[in-house]
Amino acid sequence: MKNRFDTKRFLKELPLLIAGATLTAVATKYIYDPAGLVTGGVSGLSIITRSVSMRFFGHDFPLWLGSLVFNIPVFVYGMKQLGIKQILRTGFVWLLLTAELYFLPERTLIADDLLLVSIYGSILMGIGSGLLLTAHATSGGSDMLGESLHHQIRSVSVGRLIQIIDGIIVFAGLLTFGVEHTLYALISVFIMGKIIDLVLNKGKRAKMATIISDANDQIAEEIMSSLNRGVTGLYGRGMYTGDDKRILLCICSNKDLVFIKDIVKKHDPHAFFVVGDVDEAMGEGFFEDWR
Repeated sequence: MKNRFDTKRFLKELPLLIAGATLTAVATKYIYDPAGLVTGGVSGLSIITRSVSMRFFGHDFPLWLGSLVFNIPVFVYGMKQLGIKQILRTGFVWLLLTAELYFLPERTLIADDLLLVSIYGSILMGIGSGLLLTAHATSGGSDMLGESLHHQIRSVSVGRLIQIIDGIIVFAGLLTFGVEHTLYALISVFIMGKIIDLVLNKGKRAKMATIISDANDQIAEEIMSSLNRGVTGLYGRGMYTGDDKRILLCICSNKDLVFIKDIVKKHDPHAFFVVGDVDEAMGEGFFEDWR
């Protein structure tokens, strides 16, 4: 059935889930928490709670307990809004992450250099989050809460809701740890976003070459024969001259682009040649696992 949980696929993606949860746990416990950097999410809320608990009450509120306690209402709400099948993967990651935060020994990987903390923490957290998203899961927290709230607040996008939730947590971190730590946390959030994009788009990026030339047939033939790349002919009209033109469109790699430029220049030095970036190219000759 369409909504049936795919056990085989889950087992295939299990290494990604484990690796993503482990990197997230290491970044939270060994890098962000000792430095007091709050980048949002339940991990950030746990770091704030632990600091406040130690400062005002003299008792440790461990990260694993924060991950467990703060995620419970989020998962109950998410189960109601999204359904249990939609959150099974994230539930597995949540329990694994909580267990790792409990069993990993107390240690600090980076000393008091906030710049290094923001850089290396964001790299680990970005890779971990990217692997989880690749396996259609998250570590819970603000991601799931934002998606669940979207069912009630349809006028606001999921991404914006997540930003609002994380923004509130980062502001709480500002009140707890001060301006300097928050500024470095923002640097970390920026780098983390770039790393997540790199992980998610690995192998999917490409170039798009658009060619307008009177030698279209010769250019297309040589591209297809020498580079084994497909070329599509689109029909257009020059609005100044009123002439009908055939426009060549070719999706290629960076390496192919060098040879395509040479081919176009060889057949028509006066051709109009435009190159653009393609974030995701999927299909024959590119990334073929659509998932």
